[in-house]
Order: sequence, then structure tokens, then C-alpha cells
Amino acid sequence: MKVKELARAAGTSGDTVRFYTREGLLCPTRNPDNNYQQYSADDLHRLRFARKARTLGFSLPEIKAILEQADDHHSPCPLVREVFEQRLYNVEQQIAELTQLRARMQSALQAWQTMPDGTPDGHTICRLIEHWDDPDNISASQGDVCHD
Repeated sequence: MKVKELARAAGTSGDTVRFYTREGLLCPTRNPDNNYQQYSADDLHRLRFARKARTLGFSLPEIKAILEQADDHHSPCPLVREVFEQRLYNVEQQIAELTQLRARMQSALQAWQTMPDGTPDGHTICRLIEHWDDPDNISASQGDVCHD
């Protein structure tokens, strides 16, 4: 198969095929008649595998390691489980952090609805940000404008 044929069979683009080839995941041979790269059914299988692994969040180096173990006739399953457990843990941590960020953003937006706009006066830049978590502070500081 040529690049375009492999891409079509895998449901991807020629650029993706070329990328994975450059990265060493696919190992085409050269057609001696025209010097075109020729891909095998094994390359198609590897390409489909790599794309599935990417949709599960595996990085390119991780996919390479998995393929290397398989190429050496060692089961990559323990590595896959270990990497995936760590990746899932990291994703759950990110979700927790994003959930906290979302709560802070909602709280700020709610507080900002009742806060007046301010003009930078040399002591403040933007009162919305400076006082978002302390709405009582904005009332006290409204009269505290310094004119130099």
C-alpha cells in the first residue's frame, strides 16, 4: 500500500501516516521500481493501534514502548495497565482542579455582578479581581481613593 492507500484504509490522513513513519511506528519498505514507500498489513494494524491508543490518552513515547515490547514478543499489558492507571489518576486530579477552578469562577462572577466598576488610581488595578473573594472590602475601599 502507498501512503494514500494506507491512510484511506485506516481512516486518517496521509500526513498522519507520514508522521507515524517519521516517528518510527511504521516501517515501510521502498518499492525498487519507483522508490515509493510501501506499507504492509502490519503497518495498517500498527497505525490503527496507535490511533486507538492516542484516543485513550497514551503519548507517542508510551505507544512506542508498547509496540517495542510487542515486537520483542513480551506482553505489553502490564505496562499498559501501569501507564493507564497513572494517566487516569492524573486526569482525575486535573478534573478535581478544574472543578475547584469552576467553583471559584462561578463565585467570582456572582460577586462581580454587584460590584461597581473601578478606575485604576495607582493603588488598584481592577477591583473585581482584587476583591472578588471579599465583597465587603469593596464597600470600604470605595471611599479610599487617593489623589496625588
